[in-house]
Parts: sequence; structure tokens; C-alpha cells
Amino acid sequence: MPHRLHRRHFLQLAGTTLAALGFSQFGLGRQAQQYSRALAQPARRKLALLVGINTYPEDIFSLRGCLTDVELQYELLVHRYGFNPRDILIVSDDDLVLPGQQIIAPPTRQNILEAFETHLIEQATPEDLVVFHYSGHGSFVLEDNGIPEFNGLNGTIVPFDGRIQAGNQVDDITGKTLFLLSSALPTEYVTLVLDCCYAGGGIRGNSVVRALDSPDAGPSERELDYQAQWMSRLNLDSATLLEQRRKGIAKGVALGSAQANQLASEVPFEGFHAGAFTYLLTRYLWQLPNQQPLSEAFVNLARSTRDVANSSGVPQDPIYATAPDQNWESSPIYLLDPISSPAEAVVRGVEGDQVSFWLGGLSANNLSAQQAVFNLVDARGNPIGEVLQTSRDGLIGRGILQTITQSPQLGQLMREQIRGVPANLVLRVGLAPSLANESADALALLNAIARIEGVPITQELPVDYLLGKLTDVMQSPEQPYSATASSTSGIGILTSDLISVPETFGAAEESVSQAIERLRPRLKMLLAGKMLSTLDNSHTSRLNVEIAILPVDNQTPLLSIGSRSAQETGLTHQAIANSVQLSVGTEVQVRVQNHERQELFISILTIASNGEMAILHPVVWDAPEEATRVSAGQTVQIPDATGGGDRFQFVAKGPAGFFELMVLASTEPLREALRSLQTIARGRRTRAGDPLAFTEQSRSANESEDAPVNVIDALLNDINRGARENATTINDSQRIDAQHLAAFSTVVEVID
Repeated sequence: MPHRLHRRHFLQLAGTTLAALGFSQFGLGRQAQQYSRALAQPARRKLALLVGINTYPEDIFSLRGCLTDVELQYELLVHRYGFNPRDILIVSDDDLVLPGQQIIAPPTRQNILEAFETHLIEQATPEDLVVFHYSGHGSFVLEDNGIPEFNGLNGTIVPFDGRIQAGNQVDDITGKTLFLLSSALPTEYVTLVLDCCYAGGGIRGNSVVRALDSPDAGPSERELDYQAQWMSRLNLDSATLLEQRRKGIAKGVALGSAQANQLASEVPFEGFHAGAFTYLLTRYLWQLPNQQPLSEAFVNLARSTRDVANSSGVPQDPIYATAPDQNWESSPIYLLDPISSPAEAVVRGVEGDQVSFWLGGLSANNLSAQQAVFNLVDARGNPIGEVLQTSRDGLIGRGILQTITQSPQLGQLMREQIRGVPANLVLRVGLAPSLANESADALALLNAIARIEGVPITQELPVDYLLGKLTDVMQSPEQPYSATASSTSGIGILTSDLISVPETFGAAEESVSQAIERLRPRLKMLLAGKMLSTLDNSHTSRLNVEIAILPVDNQTPLLSIGSRSAQETGLTHQAIANSVQLSVGTEVQVRVQNHERQELFISILTIASNGEMAILHPVVWDAPEEATRVSAGQTVQIPDATGGGDRFQFVAKGPAGFFELMVLASTEPLREALRSLQTIARGRRTRAGDPLAFTEQSRSANESEDAPVNVIDALLNDINRGARENATTINDSQRIDAQHLAAFSTVVEVID
């Protein structure tokens, strides 16, 4: 059964700061209806101010991903949205290096405010477009902002020197000040992006929280004087300002990463740290094929948690707002259409046949691949050559030019063609703080299990899951993310943010060795799920395929997703978010449309938040390969009791929670995987037409705990054989070819 999937906090802004800007929070559904239209105009100037603060004074917990956030935004704005690098100003730590950019450092209060005034307010004209991005700590101060739900508090962003002075006054930049600065902008085309929050700060599991506690602090006299100066310039008295802020934000659109009581985290990826919100936002926009209304794109972004949160994480309630009384009904993000085709990378340097490139558009699931093949594309997205990636350092890839029809240029876009998935992928399990006294034994026992890697938590390496206990602190009702299991002190599996994986916790008296032995089959199921996640490529696939989820009773799609190629060719579009809600008891079907001129082979799986998997298609175990075949131009719906031989109904069962649905479409039959499934089905005496589940209860006496891993290994072998031959071999990896596979992943929420 699906269980609630506590999704990682990737979209968590200083919700308090947005409220202080004048945004009173309300439901996501209403927010989605309030986005706006502002078509790009070639004559416009596009101005951006990007602020990132990693290093704070010693008494403030320093961060590690904020400078990466700035780079992510910079590369996206320049190469996807056509910003002139000279029109982007960066205020950050002085160790940030960007080609051709001068950095204003340090990111003090004065430097940030002066940059906002001189670069944005003084230069912008009424038709210009403005983007302001902030990544760093957020906080609260005691100041009545007039918005009832915040009870005399005002959200802030924390500059480098915001807490240097002694006493109970701080030099933070409050939401009221950001509201006034936004009001002073001469243009309505404004986007504010804030990747910060207020939620206690410090480390949570393997993530770092971007927040500071300041329970008794108030704004400094300097901050209050600065507000008074701008109120005078704008001819605003206190009552008028309060009235305006209660109506909403001052200008344009504000995007953020968390509600007021939630976390905004930065997480370690393979070789770099970044704000989860900024990374997912920019990666999504790199890969977006067509113009998409901001309301639709934001919901897609909010729900697309798979590559950041694996199959579970911390719940997030993304916030966005638009200025009141404006006709903003269908604007794209940044109030601007992309000027270039979607891509995963951009050329940063060329020397002979050696190329360096920025990988900001690549999914986090695929960054572990040291080798890959990218297409160099022209302005229309047509391939003009290939680059074989040979190494990666953080988000900088390096490779060798292959066949080319013209020399690559700086800034040229690159699209993923072949992804190298490491052979014998492992599940990396960290040790939660509650096992500190038993860590040595636990690491030794974990590392003795094939393809399980036990590691200490250092915030250096990304971990897939943690082994630990549910402590009283985690169970506290004051915690924004309480664990889902009971208040046992037994050992179980947690997400990297200390959220329990359902049905994994044992009795309080259980030893570490007993717990790990009991959890071995569950760890292997979680490993199989990780392996499956490496296949997700609907945003890059060149197969023309569309999937949808339909209620049986009316057949109106609840969700519809097209591959990149299907969207670019106009055969379909991503009409609804990458997630869907189903009430308990709802019966649905999965529709797959093959728009190709060749036959494809289809498989469908579900993955619960506790790692359990089920094969929904094929289920005709005497002829599974034939059952997967979908002819050119054909549409199929699963389950199909009339012609497909299915003997089951796909019904959303309680309790409320989340599960993942994966649909695979391949140009080659998945023979090895199907033989493995057929053998397991026969060993269990599973009837033809019934799904095959991988759970601890369903495993037969002679079935290995490695069965789900072996099936996915076989699937990867099939897909590797289906990949086209390449002149240069990708060593020690299984190849995922965007021309021969479309793999869709979506989150399904079951609600009471």
C-alpha cells in the first residue's frame, strides 16, 4: 500500500519574508489561479541582482550552497533567458568566480542595498524586466507587520554583517524594506526569488537549514531609518504602507521555498552543495520545452520531488504570490519566455578537442555518471556534434569532441543523449545521531551487505537513507516535520532529513545487529528503487510518447505528461503537474500513447514510500514480451480486463500517503527483465493477469532478498543493449539512450 511520502523541503522560502512583503498565505490552488501574463519584448532590458552568502561570522552557522545557487541562476538567465551578462550584478562572498563577472564582496547590508538601488531601481525603465535572487540565512525580528497570522513578527534576510552589533537589535534586511524597494522599482515586471527560511537553523540529518533563531531581536535603528527614508521618497505614511502590504506584494511575482514554520535546506549532491529550491527551479527551467504559465510550471515544480527527495523527504508547501489588481493570468516564470531551446548543459570553454561545460540542467539522479554523451545543438535545437563526457567536478563537466559539423562556441547548448549509469550502483546509508555509540558496529554490518555502503554523516556526501532511532525530539509536536512511525526508540530507516520510512522500525530492545539483519530485504528494495530512479528521462527523451492517469468512471485525464520530443513536435504538452491526487477508493487506469512510427515496449511499476514495488504491466506471465508490445500510433490503457488479460483493478487504497508511478517505453523488448519476472511469478505461482509485488510478505521461501535488485539489473542490461552503438565506449556503465527510452516518473497522493 502507498504510504505518506514526506517530501524533502526543496521549495522553502522565508515564508515570513513573503508575508512581510505583503503576502498573506493561502491555499496553493488559489495561488495557482493568480499568475499572470507579460510577454517578452525584444527591446526590453533584463536586469538581475543575485545575492549569495555562504560565509558568516564565526557565531553564525555558515552555509555551503548559496554561491552555487548564484551560479545556477546566472547560467540559466544568460543562456536560457537571454540576459546580457553586463546586466547581471552579483553580490556574494569573494571566492565566487564566474567567467567575465566582477563580484561585489562582501555581501554586507550596505552592499546589498546599494546594489538594489543603483543596479535595479536607478537603471530600470517601465518596460524593463527585473529579477532579484537571494540565497542565505533567513530569520524573524520582533516588529508588528500588520499581517495577523504573524503575530508581531517580520521576516528578514540576513546579510553578512546582520548580527555583528551587540544587543537585541539586528541589522537584517526586513520584508518591509524589500516591499519598499520593490515599490520603488519603475517597472511592474519584477520577480523576487528567496531561498531561505525561518525554522531553527543548523543541521537536520544530512541537510543544512538556512535559518537563524532570534527570539528577542528587533530591527536596528539603521533599518528603521532606512525604511523611513524610503517611505518619504515614496510619499507613504504608515497607514497607507500597512494597507498596501495587507493587499499583497508590491510588484510582479515572488517565488519562495517554505511556509513560515518550515525548513529551507541546502543539500549535498554528488560533488557540490546547493539550495534544494534553487537547484530544482533552475534545472526544471533548463529542461522546459515550451512556454508554460507560471501557475502550471510552479505546481509542476512543487510536485517534482523525485530527483531531490528520492522516494521520500520532508513535506513542503511552496509559496508564490503576485501583485494585487494586476492582469497576470498566464505569465511564464520570470515573466519571460525562454529564448533558447531546452538543454542540460552549456559550453564554458573549448581548447582543441577538449570541452568544459556547465551541467546545471542535468537531473540530480544522473550527476553520479562520470561519463555521458551530449549532443551539441544549434539555436533551433538541431544536433551539430557530440561531446563524450570524461569527468566531472561539481557542476563542471569535461569531455572530448566527437563528430561535429561546425566548431562549438562558448555558450552553445548541449542536450543529454546517452546517460552512463554506474554498474553495480550502491545504496548509501548514513548513521543518524541516535546511533553514535554504536556507529562502528553499524558501519561494519552495513558494509558487509552487497551493494550497501555505510557512511558517517558529514554533509559532504549525499546519502540515500539513514539508519537510526526515533528520538523524543523528532516526535515533538513543535517540530515542523514529525516522524510517521510510533514513538518507539527502536532502530529503523530514515530519510536523509530524519523522517521515518514506514514499516521499518523494530522493538526498543532490538540490537543494531538484529535490526540490520531484519532490514536487509528492505534495504535491497530501496536500492532497487534508487536504480529505477536513474532511468527517469521524460524531460530529455526523444521518443514521442505521452502518458496519462484516468479515472475509470469518466476517462477525463487527471494527469497528462508528454516526453520532451512529444512536446517539441506539438503532439502533446505537459498539461498538468507531475503529480495527481486520488481519493481513497478511486479506480484509475494508466494510458500510454505511442506517437512513434515504430513499435514500443511498455512496462508500468509502482513504488511505495517504504520501498515496496509492484509490477502492474505486464502481468500476462506466459507471454510477457508480447503483452508489452504497443504498435506504432497505438494507445493502450492499463489495466485492460477486456483485451489485455488483466485480472486486477488499480484502486487507490488507504491510508493517505504517496507512492510513485513509473512508466517505461523502450524501442527494444525488455527480455532479460521479463524472464526474471516470469521466473519469480512462476515460483510464487502468481496467476496470469495478477500484478507481481515485491514486499517482505510476498517473497517466496526460495526467493532471494536480492530479487528486486536482480530484476532492475536485468532491466538496465536490456536498456543498455537497446542503446545505439557509440564510437567511444562508456566504460563500466549501463547506457540510457534518450533516443531509445522514455521513462516517466510521477508522484500519486492518496487522500482521505
